[in-house]
Amino acid sequence: MALRVTAAAGEHDLLFLPWDIALEDWPESTIVALPRGISRHIVRFVRLTGDVYAVKETIEPIAQHEYDLLFELGRRGIPCVDPVGIVGGRTTPDGEELPAAIVTRHLQFSLPYRALFSTTLRPDTANRLIDALAVLIVRLHLVGFAWGDCSLSNTLFRRDAGAFAAYLVDAETGEIHDRLTDGQRYYDLETAEINLGGEMLDVEASGRLHPSIDPIAMSQQVRERYETLWHEISAPETIGYGERHRLDARVRRLNDLGFDVAELSVVSQEGGSMIRVTPKVVDVGHHSRRLMRLTGLDVEENQARRLLNNLDTYRVELGMRPEDEEVVAHRWVAEVFEPVTGLVPAELRGKLEPAQMFHEVLEHRWFMGERLRRDVPLAEAARDYVASVLTTKPDEKSVLGQRLGTPSDMTGLRFEETAELDLSELGYTSDPSDPSDPSEPGNLGD
Repeated sequence: MALRVTAAAGEHDLLFLPWDIALEDWPESTIVALPRGISRHIVRFVRLTGDVYAVKETIEPIAQHEYDLLFELGRRGIPCVDPVGIVGGRTTPDGEELPAAIVTRHLQFSLPYRALFSTTLRPDTANRLIDALAVLIVRLHLVGFAWGDCSLSNTLFRRDAGAFAAYLVDAETGEIHDRLTDGQRYYDLETAEINLGGEMLDVEASGRLHPSIDPIAMSQQVRERYETLWHEISAPETIGYGERHRLDARVRRLNDLGFDVAELSVVSQEGGSMIRVTPKVVDVGHHSRRLMRLTGLDVEENQARRLLNNLDTYRVELGMRPEDEEVVAHRWVAEVFEPVTGLVPAELRGKLEPAQMFHEVLEHRWFMGERLRRDVPLAEAARDYVASVLTTKPDEKSVLGQRLGTPSDMTGLRFEETAELDLSELGYTSDPSDPSDPSEPGNLGD
């Protein structure tokens, strides 16, 4: 049987991996020990020419199906991992057949949900994870994707200002349709509830669930938050012709949720005295697209919202009109954003993404002002943040040490294999359980 490697352009280095060896037996010199979620398949991380990839063994038709789905979801702007290649026809030197493999690019600055806490999962952190998962499911359903296996384990999370952004990792059970039926949507929600309940019970059994959290009640919240968001996006609304402000308010609420209204379906009712408005063709990323258009910065939605607020404040301080926003944006990048992020020394740049670091500097400046009872210049706050907060954040090896690993993690890694690994050069986020971390309650991000 001949080895078959289907890879994206520029990924020829995949050919040189040890495909004639079962994935679980790959040599340590090939493997990068990173935290992994719970998976029914063997998954390993490898590093090739500076990039990190995830390799998963599976059946070749399933690998092809997942590869095609991930490619299509990425084309439609859905947050998910990038498919890189499929490897089939694997055999050992003795001729024994081996499973096929799908290769995806590792998502920088992301972690599985179990790595987002080290001792106790706090209520606020759990709420933010469920919010992010609910938004992801809504986004998938809007493009006609039935997931079939909604769970925290099949999701990666990245920090997004004070919240999290969720990315789909496992799409092998998914299907894309022109439009989902209510039954298909409700099946995903029921699956999410069941899976979340099991995941929360597993966290509780490991002793890392806050006593105030009811695992089953927590799992039910994903449906409630999904339905609230889905109703806001898709429910029709009847308003009077003289109530334009209600239509404007509806559009603003959708924008605040991160969605754009590409089309409004308007149907006259009651002899023309009322109109029935239904948002149509809604898309996600209102703030991130605006920031990208103005500055070229590609960031998460909440980060974009925060940066845009700072940009708008900068415009007011300059006394410039809203029509001048493109000129203001150019000056803001050169005079505000880049000088702040440029204060981070090279050895610390793997701690946080620049947009997240800028967000935390803004929060740090507010707390400094409260403590010192005076206005704090942004440059002063940035220097103090780098010296007093960023430098004290633990190296990524703390995420992979004994505080993370438990038998229920099912990572397949021994503690001594991971405890001394330094991942800062890979662009990983720092440990969100650190007391200085702004994503935890009572710290900078709240």
